[in-house]
Amino acid sequence: MSIAQIMAALPHRYPFLLLDRLLTVEPGVRVVGLKNVTINEPYFAGHFPDEPVVPGVLLLEAMAQCGGFLFEVEGRRGYIAAIDKARFVRPVVPGDQLIIEMRLLQRLGDLARAAGEAKVDGQRAATAEITYRFREVSGA
Repeated sequence: MSIAQIMAALPHRYPFLLLDRLLTVEPGVRVVGLKNVTINEPYFAGHFPDEPVVPGVLLLEAMAQCGGFLFEVEGRRGYIAAIDKARFVRPVVPGDQLIIEMRLLQRLGDLARAAGEAKVDGQRAATAEITYRFREVSGA
């Protein structure tokens, strides 16, 4: 899935669109996404200028955006309801290519839970379980 297709599906835009491509999409099963991390990311100006590192909260947001493609919910949007078991194993820095894999754990009504990991060069950078709550999109 290209960036144009991602932008058609997600409401996020620069600087908070944190996916560049989807490599695998198996709705209801798993999604694999890619984020190329460049020095041009706006947060590197302050986190940290002398040793730039992607903030952990943005790694979780990238994982949540990727996991959102697990679901096909017409007229509804998924919001983060909870993040559990988040672990940060290695820093993600400019020049890294982040590969994110999210798998569906459970779906129940307006809630869904996914588990995933973000890797760089095959090494785990972060893991988490994310719970989504689906709400009506205004105007839909």
